[in-house]
Amino acid sequence: MPEPTTTGRPDLHGEPVEVGRRRVLRAEVWLVLGVSLGQSGVYAAVSLIAKLTASKPLSQQHATLNPSQAPGRPWLDLTYQLLGIFFAVVPALLAVHLLSRDADTVGSVRARLGIDLRRPGFDLGTGAGLAAVIGIPGLGLYLVARALGLNATVVPAALPSAWWAIPVLVLSAAQNAVLEEVVVVGYLLTRLRQLGWSAVAAVAASALLRGSYHLYQGFGAFVGNAVMGVVFALFFRRTRRVAPLIVAHTILDVVSFVGYALLGNRLPFLR
Repeated sequence: MPEPTTTGRPDLHGEPVEVGRRRVLRAEVWLVLGVSLGQSGVYAAVSLIAKLTASKPLSQQHATLNPSQAPGRPWLDLTYQLLGIFFAVVPALLAVHLLSRDADTVGSVRARLGIDLRRPGFDLGTGAGLAAVIGIPGLGLYLVARALGLNATVVPAALPSAWWAIPVLVLSAAQNAVLEEVVVVGYLLTRLRQLGWSAVAAVAASALLRGSYHLYQGFGAFVGNAVMGVVFALFFRRTRRVAPLIVAHTILDVVSFVGYALLGNRLPFLR
């Protein structure tokens, strides 16, 4: 991380902090990312290297999301799925908890991050609009990248045909949204501002992190998610609300996961 250049007291609005406190916050950021999406980014990069060095071209390989965890044992599979969803949200809760411990803060951390219920109409409406703006070009980019050999074929859902499959996919979509938007946008941008990063550097770091943990899908996924990261980071800086981003991300993943589960066999261009 670049060395901060300013000092001041810490608060949840992102004011820069003193030198000693910066060292603590810098270590905290690395630890939070190390147990969450930073770790995922490292594994995703290694996965991409494995795909690029395999005998098949990247475009002929698959990246499977939401796989079965216990094939042929539906109740055990359901248990694994629910446990995975629950524990994947814990880093987001940790990030909110750490922000709530900042000195000299006033009011709820949820209100300051914009993950409260003060503006439900704005959150839902804006979130749906963001999903449309991101989702349609994103699908086009994926298809182009795959056609150019720059992306693996993504399988968004590979759960068994069980009654719980669709509810689990919806929960998985919501879990992804909460984890990514709270950690990569709300938490990270707040901490980077406190560490003295410029707006451009902080937005770029957030976007590159988002792209990095999608590298296992290929270069197209990296670019598409990095662009999405720029849009989401700028939106948060302007509105100070994470909730619309969670709504948008949930919609995107529900359409992807559930749509593929229901229609994947009928849409050959997705396979």
